[in-house]
Amino acid sequence: MTYKNLLKLAEKDIEKVGLEVDVAKFLLMHYADISVQELYLRLNQEVGPHLQDQFNEGLSLYINEKRPLQYITGKQSFYGHEFYVNSDVLIPRWETEELVEMLVIYVDTHFSDKNINILDIGTGSGCIGVTLSKETYNSTVVATDISEKALKVAQKNSEKLEANVKFLHGDLFEPVKNMKFDMIVSNPPYIPDGEEIGPTVIHEPEVALYGGDKGLDFYERIIRESVDYIKPNGLIAFEHAYNTKSELHELALKYYPKASVMQFQDLSKRDRFTFIEVGEF
Repeated sequence: MTYKNLLKLAEKDIEKVGLEVDVAKFLLMHYADISVQELYLRLNQEVGPHLQDQFNEGLSLYINEKRPLQYITGKQSFYGHEFYVNSDVLIPRWETEELVEMLVIYVDTHFSDKNINILDIGTGSGCIGVTLSKETYNSTVVATDISEKALKVAQKNSEKLEANVKFLHGDLFEPVKNMKFDMIVSNPPYIPDGEEIGPTVIHEPEVALYGGDKGLDFYERIIRESVDYIKPNGLIAFEHAYNTKSELHELALKYYPKASVMQFQDLSKRDRFTFIEVGEF
């Protein structure tokens, strides 16, 4: 069977269950260890039996178990780096890449004249903390997570990508008592409890998905508790649900009444990011 015929059959099977047909192409590229350009050059070539077996096994995991592509391949590209992922961590999204890009620019424009300390809360795969460590020359990054399994994944990514991040186990600020930071960043769980999620998302860890009745529990805790951990004129930065912009603005001013609150949209024009410049206090 040729690459082209194998892909066509796989795409038909995927379409029957209402999933993303492009996954077939990415799975085949993964198991063949080739680029998209190489795939197109091979379309009329025969697929070896071992590769065909591997591909069909991965395809079965996607179709029958609804397992996300990234958990099948064990990797996800993020900000130009390849991160290892498994079912112990949330799969990094492109919106989070936008958050990191804004933070890299913020560090360059606001903190370029000094060394700074950054705290990444709920680091998961480590995609935020590891990338900030690599992309900012003047930062010391600490990352926390309540999941020990997630921290193992994050540590693996930090070592693989030669970043310099200190990982600590515990709930939110608990592992960093008596420490102060110039920047606190978090992409905490923000799906309201009980809200329906997609067929592949159910494989992602619940601890990284659900954020209380309105999806705001972790934001309020982080903002409230951050008073003891943020330095004057520091920044608290969040990714959040597109429909909680006003609630985040109110929470920010509730605990930092003199703060400057900046809110930004993602590339899809959805309200996605809130930056709190705490000012002097």
